[in-house]
Amino acid sequence: MGLIKALVGATGSVLADQWREFFYCDSLDANTLAVRGQKRTNSKRSSNYKGDDNIISNGSIVAVADGQCMMIVDNGKIAEFCAEPGEFVYDSSTEPSVFYGGFGKGLLNSFKTLGKRFTFGGDTAKDQRVYYFNTKEIIGNKYGTPNAVPFRVVDNNIGLDIDIAIKCFGEYSYKLIDPMIFYKNVCGNITEAYGRENLDSQLKSELMTALQPAFAKISEMGIRYSALPGHTTEISDALNEVLSKKWGEARGIAVHSFGVSSVKASEEDEKMIKELQRNATFRNANMAAAHLVGAQAQAMQDAANNQGAGGAMFGFAGMNLAANAGGFNAQNLYAVGAQQQQQAQQQQAQQPAPAAPAKDTWKCACGAENTGKFCVECGAKKPEEPAGWKCPSCGTLNKGKFCLECGAKKPAEAPLYRCDKCGWEPKDPHNPPKFCPECGDVFDDSDKV
Repeated sequence: MGLIKALVGATGSVLADQWREFFYCDSLDANTLAVRGQKRTNSKRSSNYKGDDNIISNGSIVAVADGQCMMIVDNGKIAEFCAEPGEFVYDSSTEPSVFYGGFGKGLLNSFKTLGKRFTFGGDTAKDQRVYYFNTKEIIGNKYGTPNAVPFRVVDNNIGLDIDIAIKCFGEYSYKLIDPMIFYKNVCGNITEAYGRENLDSQLKSELMTALQPAFAKISEMGIRYSALPGHTTEISDALNEVLSKKWGEARGIAVHSFGVSSVKASEEDEKMIKELQRNATFRNANMAAAHLVGAQAQAMQDAANNQGAGGAMFGFAGMNLAANAGGFNAQNLYAVGAQQQQQAQQQQAQQPAPAAPAKDTWKCACGAENTGKFCVECGAKKPEEPAGWKCPSCGTLNKGKFCLECGAKKPAEAPLYRCDKCGWEPKDPHNPPKFCPECGDVFDDSDKV
């Protein structure tokens, strides 16, 4: 009886799995990262409702929508992958169907499958699944630094290089950039769905840890902490560089955007920075003299307003004593400032004047050489230069990709900008970014090719 039951079970399962299936997935919300595909069997006209859920017949169709990618797993191993929207036909399945690939071939393979299932007591002895992954931007991930994180403040104008502590709050978003890695290392062979609640806590913790080295890279670019909300792109790039191994290589995830809603330093650090910046302005003797004059004027007003007995007299006496003990008065400082200004003018005068740009000259048919658009002798208009490129080998003017005379290939156009630190070249040479995304160097005239 056992053999008969196994034969009947194997025959029934093979016949039930002959139908081609249609798999689909509804729109994935922001809380779902991966979900198992649905098999459409609930139609009233459908006869495909007895097939095994873990069997995908050859020729089955998998629908892929925008913002999704599909993966077929055969016995725990990734068999197919598709991220393009549209219809995907699974024509390499190990489960044959007489309705696809030819009736005779399908019938022969079905008998082989029947024999295999009979040896397993009528069981399919196979597990095939369709998974869908959410490739849209996962937004609304709030973050905040409960404890202040170090931030390096660099101001080359005054020679400032100190570490302060800041608190930062905002939101960030991430995306699945490699669903295969995400399946292998994170979600695995799930039965239903894998939500972001299983991962967000760990991601937030690692993001907070990565903020410190990311802020270090931002500060090296000369960006002040108060200007961080205007440089969210640079922060995202710095975070992805720090988290590339933890998120990208281990989970297939990358930071997509990083928003800063507020950033604030402690009152002590704020006061210290302002004091250092104000004191640095006094390196200019004229600024120091102006500040001294203002302080003396205020001291005179305070001394004159002192109504106590002998208060005004003692106030002026103390002011004079302080002025004599200071070593410098306003007059001396103004003299030093005049010397500084004169030295700066002399240094500027010693610098060679920029050479005037050479004007293009052209020779008219009458023999006169001109620089303008018309000939100064006969009034003829400057001839227009023929369009094309000049061959560097033979000098022939060409319009195609190869020279008409010697067959040399058209030389590639040199980029207008190239980073002088790491050699990175922007895709749009006419609109370079403000900072190099590879090393953070500022793009200026020194980067022009």
